[in-house]
Amino acid sequence: MGRVEGKVAFITGAARGQGRSHAIHLAREGADIIAVDICQDIETVGYPLATEEDLAETARLVKEAGGRIITRKVDIREFDQIKSAVEEGVAEFGHLDVVCANAGIGSFAPAWELTEEQWNTMIDVNLTGVWKTAKAVIPTLLEQGTGGSIIITSSISGLIAELGLAHYTAAKHGANGLMRALAGELALQSIRVNSVNPCTVWTPMIDNDVIFDLFTNGREGATMDDVRAASSLHNALPIPWIEASDVSHAVVYLASDESRYVTGTTQVIDAGATAPIKWK
Repeated sequence: MGRVEGKVAFITGAARGQGRSHAIHLAREGADIIAVDICQDIETVGYPLATEEDLAETARLVKEAGGRIITRKVDIREFDQIKSAVEEGVAEFGHLDVVCANAGIGSFAPAWELTEEQWNTMIDVNLTGVWKTAKAVIPTLLEQGTGGSIIITSSISGLIAELGLAHYTAAKHGANGLMRALAGELALQSIRVNSVNPCTVWTPMIDNDVIFDLFTNGREGATMDDVRAASSLHNALPIPWIEASDVSHAVVYLASDESRYVTGTTQVIDAGATAPIKWK
């Protein structure tokens, strides 16, 4: 028996990165997966987003891991799209137990240089999209009457300030506030709500020229070693970043009955990035 045997998990932003990793890890532990992703670029985001081919690859890897999966192209800014995907997934698998509100974007500029479109899109995706995901799944969880686990992907930017990311920081702080409110409102129904708060995670959101330029202050001819050295300065542990699987381990724990009495918490996976002292 796997740690989440027989459970069904709904995952946003599942086409690649952390979302794909969560889907694979949950499938290995016995879960069936409802995987959604926008599968197209967003104008204010300076790096390519996932594609339909990426989502198909997630499906292949979940099946390889032993899980069943359905996929849908969904923009989490559109409530009706999320709701339809949830309904189709529950019709297919019979119930819903775990929700990973994982989809998110990044863009970068000093606060006063952000355009209104950059600000609004960031909040729409990284905060309002989380709320819309919760709004779409909670009625099903309540109707089932069997509890559940909602896991929100926040960030260390939801716990501290990261410079050049005012809109992202605001959204991620908001996601943690929403998590705490939902945890309180749903506790009597045994629906647990927690967040995961990683430091830099090596995913396509980081592995792109926009981030390389940011980490090296636009240094001409910057190499991967330059990026690694710059990123390492953020962490207390001697590593530049963590892997998506490091976050997935926390997600599996929060999805499983091992965490049956854990709710309203910010699970931090940050290589010591928020530690008060760093020997650098």
